[in-house]
Amino acid sequence: MSQGDLLYLSRADVEAAGVDMAAVIALVEEGFREKAAGRVEMPPKPGIHPQPDAFIHAMPAYVAGMRSAGVKWVGGNPANPPRGLPYISGLIILNDVDTCVPYAVMDCTWITGYRTGAATAVAAKHLARPESRTAGILACGFQGRTNLLALAEVFQLTRVFAFDTDDQVQRRFVSEMSAALNIEVIGVRDVREAVIASDLVVTSGPILKHPVPVIEKDWLQPGAFASAVDFDSYWTPGALAQCDRIATDDHAQFQYYRRVGYFQQTPDPYADLGELVGGQKPGREREEERTMAMNLGLALDDMAVAPEVYRRARARGLGTWLAL
Repeated sequence: MSQGDLLYLSRADVEAAGVDMAAVIALVEEGFREKAAGRVEMPPKPGIHPQPDAFIHAMPAYVAGMRSAGVKWVGGNPANPPRGLPYISGLIILNDVDTCVPYAVMDCTWITGYRTGAATAVAAKHLARPESRTAGILACGFQGRTNLLALAEVFQLTRVFAFDTDDQVQRRFVSEMSAALNIEVIGVRDVREAVIASDLVVTSGPILKHPVPVIEKDWLQPGAFASAVDFDSYWTPGALAQCDRIATDDHAQFQYYRRVGYFQQTPDPYADLGELVGGQKPGREREEERTMAMNLGLALDDMAVAPEVYRRARARGLGTWLAL
């Protein structure tokens, strides 16, 4: 390596760096603590949309206390899995905060999945009942897996209900996640069955601007927590209106999405994750509250995690050095 070189990390390199979910949760939580203290610069992400329900977004952020700055260039297309391609793909670029010179480029797929699950776990720390034991995962792709891994770090889960429209994907999820976590994972063929039986519910399908939601009022039980990773794609207006508390990860970005056509029947969130982590807004206050996190996925999550991936990858001699 010489001055001006940057390190390229493939997805395999990123995974081999060895950052586990517990570390990702801690890093994301630290990022939101920085946000609460006003030490994050993060403009709403601009995007282009070359296909229906597809997107390519630029996501810049600077997290001062973590000395992290950079941008994620990320695309998503719900038509990709049948093509054998991931729904989400892209790159993260990290820049030195003193010189502003880029020093790393890495695949974003693993980080996006893990930091999204971590944000759910951070929200659940404040909004879910600590004694929650059952989880429902609706959509059993990579996000479904990482959200379950994250919840299992925070809660002593004993049973998981898994739903997916693809039988093969669901069966693989049931087999692999039950073995990975050593808990009972049950595949169900009805969305309602997974929701009504669960203390913690995660919906993690594709994000749709004009969804056809299926989760009805009264399915989410009193005292339950939900994480709507796919925005409001699964949740009917009646189910959303029944939630006592809805939080998001950033108010400004939530309103940005509303202006471009999302969240037309979703109540305004009462708090963001920075306010919850920083103690500026209360989390759950009553046992019977229905609560929800509708996190959008923020660049600060990526900038909180990517530098640690870089540090561990360098320590292990991973990646390929490229000249600028």
